[in-house]
Amino acid sequence: MTEKKSMFGKKLMFYLFHRTAVVALLLILQIALLAVALVRFSEYFIYFYLFCVLLSVVEVLIIINRQDDPGYKIAWITLILIFPLFGGLFYLVCGGGKVTRRTREKMGAMDRHMRRVLSPDKKAGALRGFGRDAVNQATYLEETACCPLYTNTWTRYFPLGDQVYEPFLEELRRAERYIFLEYFIITPGKFWNTVLEILEEKVKAGVDVRLIYDDVGCLYTLPKDYDKVMEGKGIRCRVFNRFRPVLSVRLNNRDHRKICVVDGHTAFAGGFNLADEYINEVVRYGHWKDSGILLKGEGAWSMTVMFLAMWEYVSGEREDYGTFRPTALPPEAVAGKDRWVQPYTDSPLDNEAVGETVYLNLISKAREYVYIMTPYLIISDSINTALGNAAKSGVDVRIMTPHIPDKKTVFELTRAHYLPLLEAGVKIYEYTPGFLHAKSFAVDDVYGTVGSVNMDYRSLFLHFENGVWLCGDPTVLEIKKDFLESQEKSEEITLEKARDHYFPRLLFRAVLRIFAPLM
Repeated sequence: MTEKKSMFGKKLMFYLFHRTAVVALLLILQIALLAVALVRFSEYFIYFYLFCVLLSVVEVLIIINRQDDPGYKIAWITLILIFPLFGGLFYLVCGGGKVTRRTREKMGAMDRHMRRVLSPDKKAGALRGFGRDAVNQATYLEETACCPLYTNTWTRYFPLGDQVYEPFLEELRRAERYIFLEYFIITPGKFWNTVLEILEEKVKAGVDVRLIYDDVGCLYTLPKDYDKVMEGKGIRCRVFNRFRPVLSVRLNNRDHRKICVVDGHTAFAGGFNLADEYINEVVRYGHWKDSGILLKGEGAWSMTVMFLAMWEYVSGEREDYGTFRPTALPPEAVAGKDRWVQPYTDSPLDNEAVGETVYLNLISKAREYVYIMTPYLIISDSINTALGNAAKSGVDVRIMTPHIPDKKTVFELTRAHYLPLLEAGVKIYEYTPGFLHAKSFAVDDVYGTVGSVNMDYRSLFLHFENGVWLCGDPTVLEIKKDFLESQEKSEEITLEKARDHYFPRLLFRAVLRIFAPLM
């Protein structure tokens, strides 16, 4: 009993003095000061009220005319209409998606630098043998996101994070020139501690080791100044978008990418972070199913440039990308001479939803089947319509989501999207052993993708993300096999099950769907 009280006391002290508590207190203070100002100048309240209402009307007109997702527009318009006094002000502070001039300049410089380095690698036309659809998809990524298509790249798919662990460590140990790591979540434990030991050894051997982690992703897992701890070990470290006590839309833009690059010729991508639940060393929500992909060959260079561009963005340092080009390709690259891979990245600051477009193209171009794994199913009208149209056209559309959620409200929102898809003929399965965190597509035994992009608004519109598009790569068959084997452990959600709920729950889900883009 005493031990339980002690544990409770430690947790209470942790949360009371954690920086999120301080930030929350400062945010409450800002709101309180606004309330005091309203009371202090109550004689002018009518003018303030009229100003807010007018602002709300103007904001609604602006929202209607913005090039945003329709669901995002509806959510904000509904919120403003319900709260006309503060809705417009709230949108002005947190919802406009505004980018400062300084940020635009930094992003512009980053984009131009990437294009100069990667433009010579473009070769989308080489996919003509796979048909016009393949060429169009590759061209879109090359021209819009400056993400070239590569051959001479061997790939290996990992159906579980557990299976990534040893190969990940092995590739780090082989590093001779540099190691670049960029992750949303890092948590001390078996996985990260072992990685850190290797990184420290490599630093002593003269290897250039760099780390980028997201501040919100690591809010409860790393100390505030962990970057300084890393710098003390010789590991160059930067924190993405520090969490600050100011109401701002920038808090929504997170670095959700998962990138590991070794010497420019070897790279990992996927859904796994550097924490023990991803390799099932600790149990949080049942069995944790994730996925990853290893690239060895030319395609890894593109991910190297992605990392360096982000490094320039967060550090302000200019890099000579040419000095990082691999001096030779690993022997496995020869086995990938007939495979095509296209690593891609998505930024929320360029008004181009690359991740969503990749998914839409895979769905709409499918002829036989589309098998999808995603932890969240909080989709836009565009994806909803594409999935429904594919199923109605005779395409075998299957989606797998978790059965044990990590966030209960988000899980309800995921289930709120089942009914219209099921009615259109889409098959939905829930992974019963636990939480499914994989983000993967397999299409027609020809196309596939593995990466960090969830099927939710945050991943598709607000986060920095990355993935690998595959064409004519046998790895697609491995992704398909993984889906079918996981399906045997899953529960199929029928139309009857989706409808078999009390009215209050269905009403709750309907409300959640309205505000889904803001969650």
